Amino acid sequence: MQEGAVKSPEIESDKPLGDIIISAETAQRQADTLNHGIEKELTVLLIHGLLHLTGYDHEEDKDYKIMREKESEILKIFAL
Repeated sequence: MQEGAVKSPEIESDKPLGDIIISAETAQRQADTLNHGIEKELTVLLIHGLLHLTGYDHEEDKDYKIMREKESEILKIFAL
């Protein structure tokens, strides 16, 4: 909603962090390419979006690695 305005938003805030919009068609295409189900791909995309909303980014290699590790940690919780 306010890209770049806040580096680390406070989760406790009553203000919305932003929106996550996922294209089902793109998710299905990516799932097919990666040989996994649409449910897993939708979960991955949701987690990715939530991480962006909470201040994570992947513009630089070091940030990419941090974000991918966080995604993996969360996916393990869902056994995906």
